[in-house]
Amino acid sequence: MAGPNRKSELKALFGGTPAAAPVVAPATPAVAPAPETKSQIPAADAGLAKSPAAPAPKAHEPAVPVQRAASGAVRAMGLSLSSITRDAEEARALRLALEEGERIVSLDTDKIDGSFVSDRLSDEERDDPDFLALVESIRESGQQVPILVRPHPEISGRYQAAYGHRRLKAARRLGMPVKVIVRALTDDELVLAQGKENAERRNLTFIERALFAQALVLRGFDRKLTGDALAVQKSELSRLLQVADGVPGYVVRAIGPAPKVGRERWMAIGQLLSDGAGIEKANDEIHSQPFKALASDERFQRLFDRLQRSRIVPKPAPVALTDANGTVFARISRQGRGVKIEFSAEADPRFVENISQRLTEDYASFTQTPKA
Repeated sequence: MAGPNRKSELKALFGGTPAAAPVVAPATPAVAPAPETKSQIPAADAGLAKSPAAPAPKAHEPAVPVQRAASGAVRAMGLSLSSITRDAEEARALRLALEEGERIVSLDTDKIDGSFVSDRLSDEERDDPDFLALVESIRESGQQVPILVRPHPEISGRYQAAYGHRRLKAARRLGMPVKVIVRALTDDELVLAQGKENAERRNLTFIERALFAQALVLRGFDRKLTGDALAVQKSELSRLLQVADGVPGYVVRAIGPAPKVGRERWMAIGQLLSDGAGIEKANDEIHSQPFKALASDERFQRLFDRLQRSRIVPKPAPVALTDANGTVFARISRQGRGVKIEFSAEADPRFVENISQRLTEDYASFTQTPKA
């Protein structure tokens, strides 16, 4: 009968004594075989799966997959091996990332030097009012954009920044590591990356671009690469170099980036510094405390105004003309290119009339004389 057969099957499956009567498979199975699955046995059935009394399935019974739970020691060993393997893979991936520049890593700021060619005149918050805002942003939200560095070409274990110097300074001020992309760069690739980043993020001021161009040329980079790094044409590059050559570097650094000052005014101040008198006035001005207390644009304007003022030349004292008694009857004074003769009230009117007539005659005679 179907009832006793079903009961015997259940006892055999769950550890009971098998029925003596032979089991006849019905034409239609009473219980459909479980579909094949790779999922684990539910927790409620785990105890059944571990029961030692469960016999092997008979030939006519569907196979029930049994999954043994690992013991605590075996599981811990598996986790340890997995951790070691994962750490090894992370180390290998990090090494490849450092070689290919495809991963963002954190480095101690003390291990990073600036670029071999400077492109900023800003003295942090003194000439860069946005610097403190950058520091606060990184303090509150973390560093969102990594900087680009390369392994230092001369010092093992150190790095050299291509761009991101402001973020590097901010992280250094906060005493925190800086997120970087490490990439093997040639000198040419470094300056191109440096110029490209400056063009896309915070543009350099005119004078910063001029000094950057000059520094690249002085280091032996050809003008084509210099122009590419600054994204300028040959004519504009020539003007940048003209200004950089015309204004002494120490004067530029004393003024600072001067973000509101363009090419024409920098060229004008270069003309004013083309002689010794201009240099002398500039040296006096840039070392004064009132000059140092100003913002960069104001420092430029103060020096520009000082250089434009004409040098005050003391007027020569008038020459007194006296008679035999020592009485002054006239004075001769010079005013620029002119000469002035002024007779005193005590001078004899006849003499004044006579000298006036003689001056007229003598000047006419002098102008008719051929030049030697």
